[in-house]
Amino acid sequence: MTTHRMITLAAAVLALVGVAGPAHADADVTDGRVSLTVHGHGVRVDRVDGWLTGRHPGARARLYTVYQGSRTDLTAWKRARVRSAGRQRIMQATWTPHRRLPQGAWLCVQYDGADGDPCARIHR
Repeated sequence: MTTHRMITLAAAVLALVGVAGPAHADADVTDGRVSLTVHGHGVRVDRVDGWLTGRHPGARARLYTVYQGSRTDLTAWKRARVRSAGRQRIMQATWTPHRRLPQGAWLCVQYDGADGDPCARIHR
């Protein structure tokens, strides 16, 4: 089984069980119409994409972490861009934090006015 297929399968299982997934290297997590894609190595996060299904002019997104019960905003609100995927319109926001997060922290994306805040657990 390829790595991409394994990640896709893991994300599907996690979507059935909950809205969190591991991000030791890469992770794809979906909660409702909001998705989170994390790229990195170990506890270092190099790129994060937040996706919102549908066209939502003026949609804004931000990243936050949850560690030891405390929520911390990692970024300010950022305006998302409209992307096309065939006939489907999606909103995308991208960040390149290039930073290390604490072992066991949860990295989450939030879209203003959208239900669902998917999170990925950061670990080695």
